[in-house]
Formats: sequence, structure tokens, C-alpha cells
Amino acid sequence: MSKSNRCLYDRDIRSLLESDKNLILGLLCDNYHGDALTTTREAWKGEIEILQNALAPWEDSEARVIFEYDIPRLGKRIDVVLLLNGIIFCLEFKVGESRVLENDIDQVLDYALDLKNFHKFSEDKLIVPILVATNYSKSSTVVQESAYDDGVVNPLVTGAEGLSELIEKVLKLYPNEEHVNSNWTISPYAPTPTIIEAARTLYESHSVEDITRHEADDVTTDATIAYILDVIQKSKDNSEKSICFVTGVPGAGKTLVGLDVAVKQTYQGSDKPVEDEGAVYLSGNGPLVAVLNEALARDNYEKCRARGESKTKTDSKREVGKFIQIIHRYRDNMLHKIKNPIEHGILEIDPEKAVHQDDAGYGEVEHVAIIDEAQRMWTQNKLANYLKRGGTYGNKLKVADFPMSEPSFLIWSLDQREDWATIVCLVGGGQEIHTGEAGIAEWISSLNDVFPHWKVYISPKLTEPEYAEGMTNELLKDNHNVTFAEELHLAVNLRSYRAEKLSAFVHALLSMDDHASDIYAEIKDRYPLVLTRDMEKAKDWLHQKVRGSERTGVLITKESARYKPLGIHVLAPGDADAVHWFLEDKIDTRSSNYLEDAATEIQVQGLELDYTCLLWDADMRYDKGRWRFYKFNGKTAWKEVIDDSESKHEQLRYMLNAYRVLLTRARKGMVICVPEGNSNVTASGYPEDRTRLPEFYDGTYNYLKSLGLEEI
Repeated sequence: MSKSNRCLYDRDIRSLLESDKNLILGLLCDNYHGDALTTTREAWKGEIEILQNALAPWEDSEARVIFEYDIPRLGKRIDVVLLLNGIIFCLEFKVGESRVLENDIDQVLDYALDLKNFHKFSEDKLIVPILVATNYSKSSTVVQESAYDDGVVNPLVTGAEGLSELIEKVLKLYPNEEHVNSNWTISPYAPTPTIIEAARTLYESHSVEDITRHEADDVTTDATIAYILDVIQKSKDNSEKSICFVTGVPGAGKTLVGLDVAVKQTYQGSDKPVEDEGAVYLSGNGPLVAVLNEALARDNYEKCRARGESKTKTDSKREVGKFIQIIHRYRDNMLHKIKNPIEHGILEIDPEKAVHQDDAGYGEVEHVAIIDEAQRMWTQNKLANYLKRGGTYGNKLKVADFPMSEPSFLIWSLDQREDWATIVCLVGGGQEIHTGEAGIAEWISSLNDVFPHWKVYISPKLTEPEYAEGMTNELLKDNHNVTFAEELHLAVNLRSYRAEKLSAFVHALLSMDDHASDIYAEIKDRYPLVLTRDMEKAKDWLHQKVRGSERTGVLITKESARYKPLGIHVLAPGDADAVHWFLEDKIDTRSSNYLEDAATEIQVQGLELDYTCLLWDADMRYDKGRWRFYKFNGKTAWKEVIDDSESKHEQLRYMLNAYRVLLTRARKGMVICVPEGNSNVTASGYPEDRTRLPEFYDGTYNYLKSLGLEEI
């Protein structure tokens, strides 16, 4: 069996045929992280039995059967891969199903295309997708490659009884295929040039600015992009490793700069991608990645359809997925390559789990990794505890005593390249919102202590209090590889100064700075920011403000708890829910415009709306010149979080930052609703609702009003 963690089972056909099916099922369950659902176990039983019957004619072949294969970095899992006579069969099982559904056919075709486009050891092989609806009474009679001449056969369908005959039919049609690489399961992730070209075309027709506010002037963003590309070129010319830290207030265009760098670095002014010059935009923010992917894919799909081109939205999503990816999948792909258990606290590559490539060594295919919201990467303790429990769901990836923080491991990952590499960290100040987020200090400490050979290019703004708690200069004082560059800060011009001023106001409001009211007075005429205690008034204000396709929505912190009496519900946590909330139009009730579902700081970080309502609950209260923080016990009462330990101090900082994020999500204006609470008493003289007493809210309301906020 392969040592790869990328599948649950990998054996030759003889082993599959000779093993008891309960033994195989046990291996699948043992290698699965978490408890496999009863339906999953039953499906596996059915698949094992079907394959033991169908594959008997090839008992003496050197073929391999692989269950639950995880396609590198894409987060997709194929039920069964059969490597037989040089052909890659992708099998998707629908156990107990007697119908063939179009969505199921699309699913197995997508797997085949993902292997063709992103899996190095599959790009030049014949790939045959087969949908097995086990109770289906028919079987495909025609086997032919797609019209795109890409080595992918049009999807085939069969029931359990016809699988063996269908495989035999394919083998007779393609008798001379070359052997599949023996390291197939640990193949590098390697996008083909065609998928990269398609991604560039897709991005260049983008409408990302509709959902990622961008108020820096073109001169500023162009200068930042040019500086980063120059650092990348120097790193290549001098065979160096380098890292850039880019700062900018919310709305300054960090996301767009990151995406533009990824595209420009890959093409460098050419019509075709430059070989071995790739870059990838990575984010740990699932909703952000989902919304960006969906927005770009929809835009591209509509434009292609208008031109009469035949293209699916799934094709568009696959293309943009080359440039925009979840950072955890990048991280986990590197984790699959290490020796496990770790000895003496030192990470080493296991050559049996990874393929050594020419210049890339054991690193990933890209030279350049652009990391959005770099301040949100995990501490060593958070990552170690996560990996100790078993890491990602699906394939087990348990690593005991992991010695690095996430920033340090990401630098280590790029450091595995044997030629050159550049990391671009896009940094939001004061926006760490999860327990265990390391902040920028951890990046700097890692560079100082573990990677002193890396060149560091840094925005001067990184020395300000909201970054690394103002410790940047102290942390960098002994690092002689540091260059400060004004170009790495995204400023805004005077015509669009709202972003800078709003950010300054929010900072002053949260830190109770005496200048907060003065800053508000400067922005209120150009950026309406009003106050109310009535949620219906807040909704009316929003509806009156939005015009045409402008978007509005309600925001709330994840610690908020008593919002249902106000007719508000919290948006479900799935990425798909965030996509609907941000992108559906005014006729879809899932849209943010309906003002029914409130999004949290987790779902909106990195994204914006035109007008927002921030519903300020009792989780953070102003009281006699300071903020006090509370968590609801889910039933009867709020409990104060006391700052009596380092972990509690960190927790309070995250709770404060949640409001910082939510207060900076609106492009054009915002209403803050601080509820009145419930002042009613029962016939016995007791409060009708002890969880919404007016005193929980009055201090916050009076403080905001004292800053001059106009009440509606």
C-alpha cells in the first residue's frame, strides 16, 4: 500500500479480491478521520462487493484500486480510482440508485477534468469517468473521447451488473496506453497551461470590484503591484527567498492587488503563461474564496453565453480555482509530504510521500504565494492541537507534537523550493477575530528565528499599533535583511478619503480616543453614519438609501445572542449560504437585501456591501469609560469575560476586533442599531426578559450618541 495520506485505501486488484470485505471496510473506517456515517459505511460495503465481482477478470494484472482519493489542493474526493492497463478510471457510485441524474454525470466528469487539469501524473493519460448507479438496468453502448480532444472520455453510465463489461469495452478500444506512474497517488498538484490561460481570460473579465471595495487610486495600486513584481524579479535573478508585507485600510484594494499580482506574475505581459513562473492567491477565509469564485464564474459564464460560446459555470469555477484557493488545502498538501512522526521537533520531507521535481524540489508548483489576511494564520498551539486531533476531515492526517505555527510552516513550505520563492502577505490591521490567530508578530518572529536568510520587504505602516501590537520595530531591530518601502502601503487619494477617515474613526471609537467625535464630524456629510434603537427604523433607512443594484445587509457578531426578538436570524455558516447572501438579487429571499439573515464577522471579512446595519448586541458594552465583554450561556444569562489571563486577554481582543471588522464593511453608509432591550416586568414585578435588560444596552447607546452620531 502507498504511504500517501491522500486516500483511504490503495491496493492491487489481487489484494482487493482476496481480502474479506469486512476487513477492507475496517481499513476504510480506520483511515477516515471522524466517525463515518451509517450511510457512508453502507455505501462502502456496496462498492466493495461490486468491485470484487466486477474486477475478477483482471486478478493477475498490476492494476490498483484506490478508495476516496483526495485530489491535491482542490478539496474533492473521488469514490474509487482504478488504474488499469495505463487508463485512469474515475468511478462515482450511487449505491441503491436506479436513475441516472444529470448532476451525478456532471460530478464524475468534473473529477475527470480536475485530474486532467491539475494532477501532473494524469495530464497525459486517458481518463474514463464512469457513473455507477447500482440499480440502473442499462449501460452505455458508445465509448468516445470528448469533442475537446483532451484525453477525457465522455462520461459513461452503468448499473452494478454492467460495470465489468463496460471496463472491458474501454480496454479493447484503447489497448496501447502507457503505464501510469507508480507514484500516481502522490502526484504533484500542477495546473496545465490551458487551465492557466483560461483563468487569465476569466479574471480579466472580472467584476470583483462589485464585492471588494477599492478606493485607492490607480497610481497607488499600480505602484504597489510594480514594487511587488520587482521584488519577485530580484528574487528570481539572485536565487533568493523573499517576503513582502502589504498594508492598507479596509477598502484600499488589497484583494485586487493580490489577484492582479497573481495574474501579472504568471503572464508578464505575454499572451501565454510564462513557464515555471506561477503564482497563487491563498486565503483562509472560506466565505471570501467562495464568493470570489462564484462572482467571477457567474460573470464569465454570462459573457461566454452572450457570445454564443458553449461553457458551463463549473468550467469557469475550475478555471478561477487555479488562482484563488483555500490556504488550508495548500497547507495540508505540504503536510502530506512530511515524515510522520516528527523526530526531535524538526520537519523533514518523506521521499516516499512526495515527488522531487527539478527546481521546485519538494515544494509546490508556484514560486509565489499571495496570502490574504495574513494576520489570521494560526499559532503553533492552535495548529498543533488541530493536527493532534486528526487534521482535515476525510483522510486522516494526524501529526503529534507539531513544532511550527502556521506562518512558520507556510514559510517552510515555500523554502522547500530549491531555486527561489516569494511570499506576499496582505495585512489587515487589528482584524484578528478567531482565538488562535497568530497576528503579524508570529510571521516576524519566524523570519528572525527560523528563516534569517529570507529578504523582508515591509510597509512602514506595519509599525503602527494595530499591527503586531506596535512591536514591529522592536521585533525587527536585529534583522539585517529588512527593507521598508512606502509602496507597500495602499493609501487612498483625497477624492476617496472616506476609507482612511472611516478607519480612523472606527479605531478612535473602539479605543475611546478623545478625537473620535472630531473625526466623525469630518466624515458625516460624505458618509452617512447614523444611530437608532429601533430595528424597523434601521431597515427603513437602508431601503431608502439603496438604489438600483446597490446591496444592503444586517451585520452582527458571532457572540451576539439576543436578536430573534428583533426579527433577525443569523446566516447559516456554510460557504454556499454566504454566496447566496452576497450575490443573489433582490427577488431571492436568500439575498442580504431582505434584511432577515445577519452575517457575522467570519462571513464578511474581506467583503463589503454598499449600506449596512450593525446590530450591536450585549456582548460588548460601554461602561464608565471602558468596554466590558460578555458571552451568553445559550439559555438564561450573559457571563462577563474577565481579563485575568493571557488567553482571556487574547479572547477580548478578538471580540473587540469583531466590531472593528463589522464597522468597516459598508462602502457608502451605515446605521448602528443598539436595541432598547426589554423593560417590561411581569405581574409579580420581575423582569419579563432578564437577558435583554435595558442597562445592557444603554451605556453603549449613550457613548455612541456622545460622539455626535445623528439619531434617526
